[in-house]
Amino acid sequence: MSIPQRQPAATYGSRRIVVGAHYGTRDWLAQRVTAVVMALFTLVVLAQVIFTKGAIGYDKWAGIFAPQWMKMLTFATILGIVYHVWVGMRDVLMDYVKPVGIRLVLQILAIVWLVGCAGWAFQVLWRI
Repeated sequence: MSIPQRQPAATYGSRRIVVGAHYGTRDWLAQRVTAVVMALFTLVVLAQVIFTKGAIGYDKWAGIFAPQWMKMLTFATILGIVYHVWVGMRDVLMDYVKPVGIRLVLQILAIVWLVGCAGWAFQVLWRI
C-alpha cells in the first residue's frame, strides 16, 4: 500500500495565493462603509439643527446629543472616523514614506493621536 503524494498548488488560476494585494478590497470597503456612517450622522445632526425652534445655544446643542440613541450613533461615528482616518493615513504613509523606521514612528504617532482624539471625544460625549 503506497501513500498518495500531494500535488503542489498551482501558481495560476483560482488557486493562486496572492500575498499583500488582497488587503486593498477590504480597506476600500471599510472606507466606503465608514463614509456612509459619517454621511448618515451628518444628515441626522443637520435635520435636528434645522428643525430645532429658536436660536441654538449650548442647551439645545446638548439636548441634541442627550438621547441614548444619539449617543450611540455619535459613538459609532467616532469609531468610524478613527478607522477611516487610520486606513487613509496608513496607506499614505506606506505609499510615500519609504524608510521603514520613519514610517513606523509616524504610524505609532498617528495611532496615539487617534486614540487620544477618540478618548477625548467619548469623554465629551458622555459628559452631556
